[in-house]
Amino acid sequence: MKTAHRYALHLPLVSCALTGCSRAPSIDIIGSFFPVWMLCLTCAVILAFFARMLLARYQLEPLVGPAALFYPCLLVALSCLLWLFLFR
Repeated sequence: MKTAHRYALHLPLVSCALTGCSRAPSIDIIGSFFPVWMLCLTCAVILAFFARMLLARYQLEPLVGPAALFYPCLLVALSCLLWLFLFR
């Protein structure tokens, strides 16, 4: 009896924690649902590519630091900003 009472107290806490799971963050593209993060990541890759082209064109690429660190950080920043501005 005591364990059933304990589980009954945990049920409201668990249900409050799961309220964010009610809707999947996805969009409909040509009849198929894609996760929003996948769209943001794809757009961020394209934007990072254009940023690299601009930096190389104006000879600013040596000034940004190690490329192996800069471009992944740029990719994460762009994808998070796209998600924030477009879907939040």
